[in-house]
Amino acid sequence: MAALISENLKFFSLFFRSRDVMIFNGLVALGTVGSQELFSVVAFHCPCSPERNYMYGLAAIGVPALVLFLIGIILNNHTWNFVAECRKRALKNCSIPATFLLFGSIAGRAAVAPVTWTVISLLRGEAYVCARSEFLNPLTFPNFPVDKGREDMAKFSCKDTPPDLLIFKEEVIRRLKYESQFLGWILIAVVASMIFLLKCLHHCCSPLSYHQEAYWSQYRNCEKDLFNRTAEVHARVLAASNVKQFFGFVALSKEEKEMVTEYPVDEAQPSPQWNEITGLYLYRENKGFPLYSRLHKWAKKLIGNGTDNVKETALLAM
Repeated sequence: MAALISENLKFFSLFFRSRDVMIFNGLVALGTVGSQELFSVVAFHCPCSPERNYMYGLAAIGVPALVLFLIGIILNNHTWNFVAECRKRALKNCSIPATFLLFGSIAGRAAVAPVTWTVISLLRGEAYVCARSEFLNPLTFPNFPVDKGREDMAKFSCKDTPPDLLIFKEEVIRRLKYESQFLGWILIAVVASMIFLLKCLHHCCSPLSYHQEAYWSQYRNCEKDLFNRTAEVHARVLAASNVKQFFGFVALSKEEKEMVTEYPVDEAQPSPQWNEITGLYLYRENKGFPLYSRLHKWAKKLIGNGTDNVKETALLAM
């Protein structure tokens, strides 16, 4: 039974690890939906005034979307790899297609949250109703008072609708929510179509087979996991060595003493080595053999040698 449970846990671990991007995007979307619901309940209050309604409605949809987009860019590792590449190598190793692919990857991932926010806002319709109510043509409603103008139309999205216009409020709200939800479903269709076409284009243009791309993804996950765990141990052992040199002793737990004994560390890696494994990485081959990361390329002693046998392909490590 214990072995069966262990095997199942390993399966689920590999399953979710191989779909980390999809799961991350799903969690981002769910978080955005929750934030939108909270915003609608707590912070959204239409001003019920001509011109202000329109600006407030646009701001309620656009400003949070812009903030979420910028946060997505900040949290994307490719952004800082790009900065490091510009600072160290001035993008001399990146072609125009590769640079375009990089920007597309950064923008695509960062767009998950703002697109979700915009879609949910349009499907709920509150911000759209607030923004568009003052622009409705009163003549399109039968028996609508002729002496009413934009100022009165702007109040349809609020509780203080004039009493003589209450009979029209349900129709106004229904019409505006229809428009808002229609735009929301159109946006969903456009985004879904773009994702499908880009996915097809990616697999059609990729020089790698499906299985090799899956292996590349597994390699990156394993390398990242092993690198982080090893870096943590290396940092702890090096810190223990420095503390002991300063104080003459170091207070370690039993596990840490075993760690220090098993993994001796003399010195930290020099900065040039860190610079060599930091930055953008496009899929490369050396004499037909794949190089799956900057660390892989460094381990093969191919970084900084100016070798002509390394073939570059515009495939970004996602």
